[in-house]
Amino acid sequence: MEEVIKNASKDSVAVKREISRLAEKKEILNLRKGFYLIIPPRYSSSEKLPIQLYAEKLFKYLDRKYYVGLYAAAKSHGASHQQSQRDYLIIETPKLNTIKKKSFDIRFFTTGAWPESNIEIKKSDAGEYKISSPALTFIDLIHHHTKIGGLNRMLASLEELTEEMHEIEMKELTSWYHHRSTLQRVGFLLEELIGENTLADIIHEKLKQQPYFPVLLSPKKIQKPGAVDNKWKVDVNIKLESDL
Repeated sequence: MEEVIKNASKDSVAVKREISRLAEKKEILNLRKGFYLIIPPRYSSSEKLPIQLYAEKLFKYLDRKYYVGLYAAAKSHGASHQQSQRDYLIIETPKLNTIKKKSFDIRFFTTGAWPESNIEIKKSDAGEYKISSPALTFIDLIHHHTKIGGLNRMLASLEELTEEMHEIEMKELTSWYHHRSTLQRVGFLLEELIGENTLADIIHEKLKQQPYFPVLLSPKKIQKPGAVDNKWKVDVNIKLESDL
């Protein structure tokens, strides 16, 4: 709002009055304190803008790193089996609270170790925006699966994502990704469930460089991994059922 007032020919009171009038007509929305979105006529019925139209501007305003991720990224990469009305953004720490206003539902996940690669720049009608690559989207979904509905909810999307993943991309990701337990789960699912051995082998080569230990396929606070009989040392503690 400060930028609008600074460049307006009217005084601040008049500008604020006009903004309130437009908000009542649902032509603009105060998404976050000081940050307003204009709702064009083509989106007036849904009262919502696609995340790719404003993500770059929002995080330039916040002066924070970000990328569109999880189900929002999966949908952009063609894995649209799991339809979600919520948008997901991965950001650098510190945490941001979920935004729920009108039809807007935006959830933020933080990472303390910002990706060294695997973030793509795509173009939208409003300019460029950042989004996780198919491989990073895949691994982020598994890393955060307990917070976004569980593995079974996303299995079909994961299978669809593998069609967009390539060896060079996976090699790039394993060169910097540091959550070894997540890599174990990713490798297990790629090989044992999806049958994508080439990508799984790249992950296994990375894991073999240092000792790794048994993990639960789906982490539980009150459960520890038991005996494992696979090279990934993954204790399959849930029944996997894909609906693809």
